[in-house]
Amino acid sequence: MNLPNLPGGVRRWVTLASAGFLLAALAAHGSQLLQLSLDGQGWCWLLLGVGFTLLSLLANGLAWGAVLAWLGHGPAWSALVLLFLQSNLRKYLPGGIWHLVQRWRALRSGAAADLSASQALLAVLLDPLLAAVAALALLPLGGWQNGLALLGLLPLLALRPRWLNPWLERLERQRLRQWQKQGVVDQAPAELPLGPVGIASYPWPPLLAELAFVLLRFGGFACCVQAFDLGFSLPWGGWLAGFALAWTAGLVVPGAPGGLGVFEAVLLLRLSAVVPEAPLLAVAISYRLVSSLADLLAAVTARADLATLRNRRYC
Repeated sequence: MNLPNLPGGVRRWVTLASAGFLLAALAAHGSQLLQLSLDGQGWCWLLLGVGFTLLSLLANGLAWGAVLAWLGHGPAWSALVLLFLQSNLRKYLPGGIWHLVQRWRALRSGAAADLSASQALLAVLLDPLLAAVAALALLPLGGWQNGLALLGLLPLLALRPRWLNPWLERLERQRLRQWQKQGVVDQAPAELPLGPVGIASYPWPPLLAELAFVLLRFGGFACCVQAFDLGFSLPWGGWLAGFALAWTAGLVVPGAPGGLGVFEAVLLLRLSAVVPEAPLLAVAISYRLVSSLADLLAAVTARADLATLRNRRYC
């Protein structure tokens, strides 16, 4: 199904709608937000949230390595994880594609593996795809939710090779068309040497690795919930389901880079009926700050480690 041709593109309208919703929420609850404050224990929870989020980034890098290993490519694990952490900060750049582009180019150049254009693109696209499926598989932990739990399990069926292979082929062409418009590649998708996707088995190992990453990511979010003493407002299964849905939307919906605004808007829409909206908004904002700080710390540290790794090679 083709998306409607909106002036400025769908991404701009999603960004504007998300930003407008958040601004309206801030205007409606601004005075209540100003009355909220954190004690020493609350700040400790936020600091712990940064730690969990940093650990989740490391787990995500290892999960990407699991994707490459499952595809039959032996990655240089240290270089691969450092590349992942360093490139992750680029998701905040306009366009929201530059972290993927850097990883694709690095895999083709032999920096962390030596793959063809098609193999590198497949490895880059499978990571967020499997992460999204793993996150949606957690929705049933929040209960039936008027059938949302069942919808969250359906993507697991789409990972069967007979459906996954043609889906990935279309995704490759779509991504390359986008990159061509952005000036990343010169050739048209039809001119690039992209062979047919030949996945022969269900991707259980990388999927389980991505599930561990999502759970650690939720750990950082749960610390923000605890910082504002909201853990009692909803069973933790409900918090996990709400986070998984909002995080997946921020990952896959074409909005602002890094899912900025989309995650927060979906979280508010999903949970504001059962959780007081002002503290829920405070949790969303604090988690955004926690995750952005973790991304920055991971990227800076990885860049220094990569420089050290390169120097050792040339010594």
